Amino acid sequence: MINYYELSAFIVYFIAMIAIGVYFFVKSKDNSEKSYFLGGRNMNGFVAAISAGASDMSAWCLMGLPGAIYLFGIGQVWISIGLFIGTVCAWLFVAPRLRRYVIKANDSITIPQFLTNRFAEEGKMLKIVSALIFVIAYCIYAASSVSACADLFQSVFNTKEDYRILVMAIVTIIIIIYTLLGGFNAVCWTDLVQGLLMLGALMALPIITLILLKQGKTADSFMAWASTPDGFWSLLSNGANSWDSYANIITGLGWGLGYFGMPHIIVRYMSIKSEKQMRVSQISGIIWTGLILTMATVVAFVGHDYLGSSVADNKSMVFINMVKDVFKVGPLAIFGGILLSAIVAASMSSADSQLLASSSAFVTDFYKTAINNNPTQKQIKWLSMAAVVFIAIIAFIIAALGLDDIMALVSAAWSIFGAAFGPAIILALYWKRFNYKGCVWGIVVGFVVSILWLACFNLEYYIGKSLIYNTGVYEIVPGFIAGLITAIVVSLATKAPKKEVTDLFTEVTSYKYDGKTEFEEV
Repeated sequence: MINYYELSAFIVYFIAMIAIGVYFFVKSKDNSEKSYFLGGRNMNGFVAAISAGASDMSAWCLMGLPGAIYLFGIGQVWISIGLFIGTVCAWLFVAPRLRRYVIKANDSITIPQFLTNRFAEEGKMLKIVSALIFVIAYCIYAASSVSACADLFQSVFNTKEDYRILVMAIVTIIIIIYTLLGGFNAVCWTDLVQGLLMLGALMALPIITLILLKQGKTADSFMAWASTPDGFWSLLSNGANSWDSYANIITGLGWGLGYFGMPHIIVRYMSIKSEKQMRVSQISGIIWTGLILTMATVVAFVGHDYLGSSVADNKSMVFINMVKDVFKVGPLAIFGGILLSAIVAASMSSADSQLLASSSAFVTDFYKTAINNNPTQKQIKWLSMAAVVFIAIIAFIIAALGLDDIMALVSAAWSIFGAAFGPAIILALYWKRFNYKGCVWGIVVGFVVSILWLACFNLEYYIGKSLIYNTGVYEIVPGFIAGLITAIVVSLATKAPKKEVTDLFTEVTSYKYDGKTEFEEV
């Protein structure tokens, strides 16, 4: 039976997202490529930080992570630890230097464009290869977001499986509308709303639930902890001498490597308008991510107390079932609908960023490089919109075909980006001897090793068996290491960068912000 209070909250939320897109469409007078894909590099620090976090923490943070901890115990928090370490390192060591470098590297607006300009190269290979990886990975990534929205609607409103396709279509259309209308600005400001909604939901739900537990509103809670599995409270949940436990730690920490190569997150660093706002972004981004990951863990533990073992067969339903039970009476369901909208927010904030990043890669790095190197601004805008629609349709088809394991889809795409682009970004920012050929081969090898490791050693996680052997180690780790080693070896074995390249590196890396003079003014 449909709860109309919850439904009304969802409708208001969707209208608000479209309204933001319309606002920036009406407000925008700059139709340039830089404005559409990067907000004119004029983004407020707080907005950029929350947008980066929201586009990162997709539905897995509200469904996958609490569910895994709820079922298996505290040993699952290694992903949270890895992600937080990765976030801190990215904000402190990548964001400020990357922002300065892209400005000096011919005002680059995409990652492949920056890597090409950083070496002062005219070659097309890096841009084309990167753009193809972008489109492949983002189709997979966006499919997970669309699928998560369908799961939510089906669970909340008890809709039939027949309506799943319709729900995914509606969500896809809404995302397309506000992304097309407002471009980067609309995406970032909707991400701000969505990010704050996610944080509010994760903070409010466990507090209210604990109040109900204290008042004795649930009968199952007193039996909840009696059913906890052995090792529930151990960080080595599978035993201190078990390889699975150590593989779990390596995998969890390995997730943090993804931040160094995630284009839809990195582009937020590039969009921040000043050094002063970068400081605001660093503080806001680290605090927001820390709170989100901490509260997702708290939700899991409170959920274990409140729900007992009632959702053990479908661990991703912990957050949803808690909200539906706590806010099930009358008008309170409106507040429940707002909290459940946080899952839609998590999904949509990732999907819109992914669509825009893949669109920019297709138009700027593929079309302009391989097909037409001198398109008009009007052609660029229409092609960008067409690319958004096309990639959204492919993502919809992937989700509609039943490839809907949210965590599996997210982890596959996250690994591809982290392994392919992470080493390249780090070396580009911190190694003077790094060259174009090393960059290209590092990206290719990182991508290939990540895919092969998944196919040969990790498919058990996804389909119940592996082609060779299940290692339990997330494919981003060997992919990142292989890409890093390849990039270094090839760079050392080939010709050193030109003087103009090393001079630019010195100019960027020697800059120290004094609190007054902006980098652009130097």
